[in-house]
Amino acid sequence: MGALFLRELRLSVRVGGGALIGVLFFLAVITVIPFGVGPDLNLLALIGPAVLWIGALLATLLGLDRLFQADRDDGSLDLMLMAGRPLELLVLVKCAAHWLGTGLPLVLAAPVLSIFLNLEPLAVGALTLTLLAGTPALTLIGAIGAALTVSLRRGGLLLAVLVIPFSIPVLIFGVSAAGAVTREPAPFLTPFLFLCALSLIALVVGPVASALALRFSSD
Repeated sequence: MGALFLRELRLSVRVGGGALIGVLFFLAVITVIPFGVGPDLNLLALIGPAVLWIGALLATLLGLDRLFQADRDDGSLDLMLMAGRPLELLVLVKCAAHWLGTGLPLVLAAPVLSIFLNLEPLAVGALTLTLLAGTPALTLIGAIGAALTVSLRRGGLLLAVLVIPFSIPVLIFGVSAAGAVTREPAPFLTPFLFLCALSLIALVVGPVASALALRFSSD
């Protein structure tokens, strides 16, 4: 398991991996928004959490199509299926390495990119905390879509179509919690706890559903 984790982590951070591409795409989305919206700083601060969350969602989708596709192409997936170890655990290890290589850089880049959207320090802290709690759910949900489309060539578009609807609850509670600190009557803890609950549910459902899809695709 340790060797698999290190292998997946090296693949995600190498040149052309999901880490660099995801952060650059995240940067492109955030820097373009102020030019489209205009110089209204109050409006930027109002929509800032939603823009950052949407950017994180789209950046997460970029590398998901390679989560199982490369293993299927070189035969590694067949070896994993025949190894006798729980496939659900192998999927969980791959998802953990993928999040560490692609999701965590987005979380770390969010405070810096928040400057472009005129967010207050308290809002930046809340946004970073929600991304830290919610991006694992995006990765685990995306793993299900990657497993369903692993046997399809150029299934990236279909992957996005499958994953985005199921990611909407994560997006709703993440934006609600991140924006609550700037709106005094709105509570932060309630949507944040729902966001954590969604990540825990995805932690259980994601590996099981992905493993079932991988077994089905190998038949």
